[in-house]
Amino acid sequence: MPALRPLHLAAEIGGPPRYDAAHHTGLARLAEGGALDFVTLGDSFARPGPDALAVLARVAPATRRVGLVPTVTTTHTEPFHVSSAVATLDWVSRGRAGWHVGVSTTEAEARLFGRRPAASAPDLWREAGECADVSARLWDSWEDDAEIRSTATGRFIDRDKLHHIDFEGAAFSVRGPAIVPRPPQGHPVVVIDGTAEPARDAAARHADVVLVRATTPERTAALRDDVRRRAAAHGRDPDALRVFAALTVDLGDAETAFEPGLATGPPPPDRGTYFRGGPVDLADLITEWHRAGAVDGFHLTPITPARDLERIVNGTVALLQHRSLFRTFYPGGTLREHLGLARPANRYARVGERV
Repeated sequence: MPALRPLHLAAEIGGPPRYDAAHHTGLARLAEGGALDFVTLGDSFARPGPDALAVLARVAPATRRVGLVPTVTTTHTEPFHVSSAVATLDWVSRGRAGWHVGVSTTEAEARLFGRRPAASAPDLWREAGECADVSARLWDSWEDDAEIRSTATGRFIDRDKLHHIDFEGAAFSVRGPAIVPRPPQGHPVVVIDGTAEPARDAAARHADVVLVRATTPERTAALRDDVRRRAAAHGRDPDALRVFAALTVDLGDAETAFEPGLATGPPPPDRGTYFRGGPVDLADLITEWHRAGAVDGFHLTPITPARDLERIVNGTVALLQHRSLFRTFYPGGTLREHLGLARPANRYARVGERV
């Protein structure tokens, strides 16, 4: 039997809008105590509440290891600003940042900006893919040693190590270079939900972590294989992708047995694939799916974050660690190291000088 690949775990720490930093910091620290790869914080233009990226920038100095992945909407926003904001989060967190790429689909959200009407899903995800491409190019527009910081010569930057990206796309053009130095990870981790067809090609082209939603390990494995095939067709190494099963979990009644098909009732609106049961049941499901080779990891969205995340970490994760299926400590300091992903080479650095 082939050796199992390392199991990866992540969790959402959002919920009803909260305006106290201590709430999100406490949840991120709880996840860190369980050695989870990263936490996400959902966001959209349709919901009230503080900006997810700004919240996690506040959480960053209060945590040490856990990855921080806010949702960042690419529709109605400028890719140059998106790139700068995500790079800044990577600096603030010392290499623990990612971003969950989102799109804005409704006319109500479009009216908030007044620039254009809502577009179709294929157009939105084509634009989102271009934004991810531009962001990566902007992160590479500074070579790693572009900063000189020499008081003796009065030179701050080696201008030969800054690069114009000169990107021309269907939705925008960006010249560059960036205004933020290359992030500690080179490229912060890109997360895309690739369940729906319009998003899947963007995920195969640009994502490091792809989320998929399915009710059986067989269907999940089929989605994973499809994403990997598409990535290879785009010239990417499919082994450089991590595919996570995305589950919404309700651990409110620890005595409720999990039923086949994941759900004991209809999932709440917009909740995706839904699991209801106890922490042990969830550990059994994760064990079964992982041992079947269906996924590389799981992204868990608690129905009630404060209650369910505690049960995930102290119940489900503890049991997976006892079964030697999940680590008990972080293998490194950056999110890429947690995920077993290499730091990308800079596309603009001369061969032989790349870091």
